[in-house]
Amino acid sequence: MAGRIEDYALIGDMQTAALVCRDGTVDWLCLPRFDSHAIFAGLLGTEEHGFWRLGPAHAADSQPPTAARRTYRGDSLILESEWDTPRGTVRVIDFMPPRDGAPQLIRIVEGVTGRVPMRSVLRMRFSYGRVVPWVHKHDGRTVAVAGPDSVWFDTSAETYGKSLTTYADFTVAPGDRIAFTISWEPSHKQPPALPEPEQSLQATEDFWREWVEHCTYHGPYREAVVRSLITLKALTYAPTGGIVAAPTTSLPEDIGGVRNWDYRYTWLRDAAITLSSLLRTGYREEARAWREWLLRSVAGDPENLQIMYGIAGERELGEAELDWLPGYENSTPVRVGNGAAHQLQLDVYGEVIEALHLAHMTGLARNDYASLLQLKLIRYLEDHWDEPDEGIWEVRGPRRHFVHSKVMAWVAVDRTIKLIESGDADGPLERWKELRDDIHRDVCERGYDKERNTFTQSYGSQELDASLLLIPQMGFLPPDDKRVIGTIEAIQRELSTSDGFILRYPTSGGDEGVDGLPGDEGAFLACSFWMADDLAMIGRVDEARKLFEKLLALRNDLGLLAEEWDPRLKRQVGNFPQAFSHVPLIDTALRLTASGAYGG
Repeated sequence: MAGRIEDYALIGDMQTAALVCRDGTVDWLCLPRFDSHAIFAGLLGTEEHGFWRLGPAHAADSQPPTAARRTYRGDSLILESEWDTPRGTVRVIDFMPPRDGAPQLIRIVEGVTGRVPMRSVLRMRFSYGRVVPWVHKHDGRTVAVAGPDSVWFDTSAETYGKSLTTYADFTVAPGDRIAFTISWEPSHKQPPALPEPEQSLQATEDFWREWVEHCTYHGPYREAVVRSLITLKALTYAPTGGIVAAPTTSLPEDIGGVRNWDYRYTWLRDAAITLSSLLRTGYREEARAWREWLLRSVAGDPENLQIMYGIAGERELGEAELDWLPGYENSTPVRVGNGAAHQLQLDVYGEVIEALHLAHMTGLARNDYASLLQLKLIRYLEDHWDEPDEGIWEVRGPRRHFVHSKVMAWVAVDRTIKLIESGDADGPLERWKELRDDIHRDVCERGYDKERNTFTQSYGSQELDASLLLIPQMGFLPPDDKRVIGTIEAIQRELSTSDGFILRYPTSGGDEGVDGLPGDEGAFLACSFWMADDLAMIGRVDEARKLFEKLLALRNDLGLLAEEWDPRLKRQVGNFPQAFSHVPLIDTALRLTASGAYGG
């Protein structure tokens, strides 16, 4: 059985990523890309669907021991796990070197004290656990082959096969270092080069140290901010600049339920807000790469802007169910692809244009096509902003006039007006100023409940929605506006959990609600960070700081966050780690630091 979601560590090479559990098991790895088929899919099934465990030997009828300690080596993505056993202490170092050739997952076992018996158990299963590869020796190396894929296993330890699994039993003493590496290569090509684990370890450490040195944030929450930045960098697909929302699929928002989605794609919204956080902390190269990805993906067809694309800009992300996988803690269906790709979500225009605006304001070199794209997007919005859509939360129920979507349409027009006023673009300035006023007036008249003094989820609705917390952050209304304060207080009253965290919107339990789905979900962590931001903006800074620090306490021991927090089960739920949780963590830390609202 897979571990709890928060039991996992992330390692990656900025093209794919692996999840490593506390007991030394790699339960998730897709090769060669984030969105490729998994060769270890035990996270969504059983050990029969692929895993790689490396840790102290244990009795066959007992659970694998969990590490007594684990940490990332400094400001890097190199994981170090230590076990204290009756015979001594051992350390396992897990990492994926930034790619220069074949993708590699390297695991180095290091003896610390005593003599510790160890075991490696490698069960490769291709195509999300469905295909058992042909495992054989080739020039002294172990290789697993099936269809287009081959995975090469290299180690100095003696290995043997049993029950379609590759084992290695060995003992380490102080100073011993034994390396294990798997490398992926298309099966029709020559074998990948022999790995050089120690040189790769040093190169990986150097890469992360040099990258972190560019961070411009030096405030009291630096540890949390840097770890979140490293996580966001790890979710960036280096060859194209695309940013995945998470490296996993189908980790449930509701344990045992159907709210299981594939997040291994580039949502324009998630990528845009990720870009904003990177820009605010000194990372302009990532901003430039993402802008180039955006221009390639949208190409000459901005009228058909999708809400998400593949990491290389692919448009077709057809959704399918893997019925041979029982799901994480029996949460089915397990989905790959995402049927929401072709939804209409008008807020995406605002997020994209806000990101382009911030890039422009922070001095990113001008790109004429980016300005042209922005103008084309506004011309589309001009004709479509007043249509109903599926909204930020990708509801699978009927389209509605979501207030957040209208607010972000206003943001798109507002930022484009600023671009024209700066002299960097030409457009019908007066006409678009009128459009901006029309959208603003429409939202304030049709999306605001005067009796309750709050904006609502959609026009004519009585429901609230945590995305309304972005109204002051986007500059749609000032923080001291009574309607803003009323909305913040209404969301606190009606969408707070018993822990004080914020739900996205009301769900309906066993019946289908506004999102067209049965079941409930946890507190959406981004929304709780937004609440902390708003509280700081309206002067309730002590309350904001306390909420922020409660949120920091939800991170696992390695500083990672999933999408949601289940207040009943007191555990993380949803895909992991989630960019949409780490981005607002950074933004709230920056706001609280600027306001002086922090302890100590």
